[in-house]
Amino acid sequence: MKSVFFGAVSATALIASAVHAEPQAEVLHWWTSGGEAKSVAVLQEEFASKGGQWTDMPVAGGGGDAAMTALRARVLSGNAPTAVQLKGPAIQEWYEEGVLADISPVAEAQGWADVLPASIAGHMKCEGTWCAAPVNVHRVDWIWANADVLEANGIEMPSTWDEFNAAAEKLQAAGIIPLAHGGQAWQDATVFEAVALGILGADGFRKAFVDLDMDTLKSDEMKAVFDQMRTMRGYVDDNFSGRDWNLATAMVMNGEAAFQIMGDWAKGEFMAAGKAPGEDFLCASVPGDGFLYNVDSFAMFDVDGDDKKAGQELLAELIVGQNFQKVFNLNKGSIPARIDVSLEEFDSCAHLSAKDMGESSDNGSLLPSYAHGMALRGAQSGAITDVVTAHFNSDMSSDEAVNMLADAVANSM
Repeated sequence: MKSVFFGAVSATALIASAVHAEPQAEVLHWWTSGGEAKSVAVLQEEFASKGGQWTDMPVAGGGGDAAMTALRARVLSGNAPTAVQLKGPAIQEWYEEGVLADISPVAEAQGWADVLPASIAGHMKCEGTWCAAPVNVHRVDWIWANADVLEANGIEMPSTWDEFNAAAEKLQAAGIIPLAHGGQAWQDATVFEAVALGILGADGFRKAFVDLDMDTLKSDEMKAVFDQMRTMRGYVDDNFSGRDWNLATAMVMNGEAAFQIMGDWAKGEFMAAGKAPGEDFLCASVPGDGFLYNVDSFAMFDVDGDDKKAGQELLAELIVGQNFQKVFNLNKGSIPARIDVSLEEFDSCAHLSAKDMGESSDNGSLLPSYAHGMALRGAQSGAITDVVTAHFNSDMSSDEAVNMLADAVANSM
């Protein structure tokens, strides 16, 4: 039987208990870079303003792998955090282990179903109950560029991979690093899925990385994806191994590199450094049609004590509240998960993201990111990323890569 702390408790009784208990929350997350830390501070401040006591548990590591290792150790020791940054199928995996709380009373009282897109809401539910609170919608398939570097070299933002490659060759000849990249598995996967979307198209991407269709995984189009990855391997500098993503973003900021392929959390770094979109840096979707999304969210774990339960209730209410959705996403670089939050104060890249998300939702090309844990469970996504990283860091041929990819996926299921 699933462990839930709300059970049959009514929303009225829940709110009453919160009145008599000082809300407390120990929050595990991996938002540790400049823009990310500034963003999570917004939630801390709002939580404190409502009488809550926040205990911060940041675990460095952009992809969240280290945070998940720390989480498992805490859960196994019977000392789960109050709230944890989780997303995608990982939410369901923890629910199946019987350790998540049911936050349906808060969700229903606040009308989440009326203000969240159905696709986003679906990730937040476990067998019909609300088990997580969405923070934002990140677009993953972005190209970021240093505006001055492109202008000085007579380069426009590329709209095809051939244009990207031509621009990279020109930049390399001028002594500029074409592509800022960090040699970490999740960053390799981020670039790979962006390339895959552009070459496979939305339907091909869905078949490969949502349905795990073997014919698509072994197709000539998938070989073309690995061909482009091999080409792009030549556009990164020799010191890329182990570099954190935000340091790669800094390379674009200071003109050391021209481009970065990264989700719009990179925009949070530009903005935190006082850079202006359209002036200091440029944004564009990667070549091809579609929209890869990554939704940050918090799941509440089964805990004891009225103070912690009150903390969970308050956190859930604040996270999906209009004020936090606006202020947080202005800092983070993403767009609100709520569809009723005004974008008036948001920048041009956010407006483009919201426009493209709406259009992609309408035409069926709004797709969950495999690289960021939205499309697949850990075993399958890990198997794909292992092949991507092995190929990127070796002389493996594209033929070898697609065969290894298909085998790895088959063995992970």
